[in-house]
Amino acid sequence: MPTDDPAGDLPVTPRLVVPAAMLGWRFSRSSGPGGQGVNTADSRVELSVRVLEIPGLTEHQQARLADRLGARLVDGVLTIAASEHRQQLRNREAARARLAMAVGQALAPPAPPRRKTKPTRGSKERRITAKKQRGQLKKQRGTLD
Repeated sequence: MPTDDPAGDLPVTPRLVVPAAMLGWRFSRSSGPGGQGVNTADSRVELSVRVLEIPGLTEHQQARLADRLGARLVDGVLTIAASEHRQQLRNREAARARLAMAVGQALAPPAPPRRKTKPTRGSKERRITAKKQRGQLKKQRGTLD
């Protein structure tokens, strides 16, 4: 099911889908573009979900979500707001896409640790040559007397 379906389940990864019943929607008036319609249309969207209670998560995944999204969670609820479009439907689609991206990135395994390496001899020589050229350029600058 595509992520832009504003009423259905929300696929996050091929194995993880947030049921539509877990998604909480709130609508309000947006302060963004829209002309006179901005005062009458509830185009701003807030999408909320209890991410730690999504069915199908392992304990390890729940711990990773709690660790990575901890600063964004309020009582275990992740809320995404979208108000960049004039239409509520497009804001709903944007909020769904952002929620799927946030949860997907939080669930992604950490990057492998970087292996520390020393600079190559060539890179050291290039750095020293560049420093000498820069020094020569500055030396050519005269003083105004």
